Amino acid sequence: MLAWLARILVGGFAVPLLPVARVARAEAADPGDPTRCDYWRYCAIDGYLCSCCGGTPSTCPPGTVPSPTAWVGTCLNPADGKRYIIAYRDCCGKDSCGRCACLNLEGELPVYRPQLNNDIVWCLGAPSLIYHCSGAAIVGVAEG
Repeated sequence: MLAWLARILVGGFAVPLLPVARVARAEAADPGDPTRCDYWRYCAIDGYLCSCCGGTPSTCPPGTVPSPTAWVGTCLNPADGKRYIIAYRDCCGKDSCGRCACLNLEGELPVYRPQLNNDIVWCLGAPSLIYHCSGAAIVGVAEG
């Protein structure tokens, strides 16, 4: 019984160390307008912003599904001065949204480094290859 209680207590103290806790803090201190290209999470986005198409920066609009693959960027949050790893994921299944087009290239590499290239339609592996919009979910804090 004591060993079980000790594990619960130690686990409770470790939760703030997990990336999920740090991402939650970044979400809380999330300055800017997610419908504008200069929003801090969009430093490497290319496409129509899901936040202008019925979704949010980290969720797809109704009727679309997130692609199982993504490209990544590292963006500076001006609220806390930290850099965060952002997963840019295309939402697929409906015709292109056509609103709030953005082309930001921070950290982009050529297509032979696909994980850092935003010119690819990332709907590969989704139920539909039809591109609708792009989202920007915080994955974690960039250390170092």
